[in-house]
Amino acid sequence: MKNEIHPEYRKVVFLDTSSDFKFLSGSTLDSDETIEWEDGNTYPLIRVEISSASHPFYTGKQKADKVGGRVDRFKKKYNLN
Repeated sequence: MKNEIHPEYRKVVFLDTSSDFKFLSGSTLDSDETIEWEDGNTYPLIRVEISSASHPFYTGKQKADKVGGRVDRFKKKYNLN
């Protein structure tokens, strides 16, 4: 690998602003904000709008599509259920 062309990989804290859920992960993102984590260390803080704590797929609140696609409409039209 060439020196000085890759971004610095470090630990950062991601904060889901819609649910106030925080998690520590590795990333190359940088931020001016910092936060003290549970281990007593200070890490950069990255704010995100959605995470596994607030996404409908992971929370079980995802709505199922009731309309159906082309095949379902064809079967309904010709009573092929």
